[in-house]
Amino acid sequence: MGDRFGGWPEQAQRFFIGLGLDNSKAYFEANRTVYMTHVRAPMEALLSELEEEFGPGKIFRINRDIRFSADKSPYKTNIAAVAGRPGRGGYLSLSAKGLYVATGYHQMDRDQLERFRQAVAAQRAGSALVAIVGKLEEAGYDVGGEELRVVPKGYPRDHPRERLLRRKGVSVSRDYGLQPWLGTPAARGRVAQVWRDAEPMLDWLDSNVGGHHLTD
Repeated sequence: MGDRFGGWPEQAQRFFIGLGLDNSKAYFEANRTVYMTHVRAPMEALLSELEEEFGPGKIFRINRDIRFSADKSPYKTNIAAVAGRPGRGGYLSLSAKGLYVATGYHQMDRDQLERFRQAVAAQRAGSALVAIVGKLEEAGYDVGGEELRVVPKGYPRDHPRERLLRRKGVSVSRDYGLQPWLGTPAARGRVAQVWRDAEPMLDWLDSNVGGHHLTD
């Protein structure tokens, strides 16, 4: 992780377009240098530059685990990474469709989920989360996560915060798509801004739920 981050050049998008058309070992090996130079190396540089603020990063393997999948395509059609330490950081992914950035408690275990629901149902804590979510959505973020069809047992179905009570996970994300700045150092600021803007929600989750979970 020694080079400065300068964005992802057009070769990165072309690599993923080609991989989408020919998801094979032959294609990947023929374009391995393109992947390493124009896809992975910029991601490594980006994580290195964000490490001081958000913590160490990790790039996911591009190889798919096909042992239990009907889809035997050997490679993922994106490069994804996480960066962070408790309460900070998040997830990012680059594909032929562009850049996606997120953070949050993507999944909660049973104990976390019960603490989350109790906090949402409580007037003070629940109202604080509603205000945080409202500000994020007004700023153009998607505040989502897996959810139940109805409010879980033990809580009234007409609860004023039923939308949040139905959540099994909470994440903040922005799908930037393809933008001219993806090929420039400005992409670093776009990634960091999502994670910074989500910090009030992460602080709430850390305080009321505990056990920070990065999206995966």
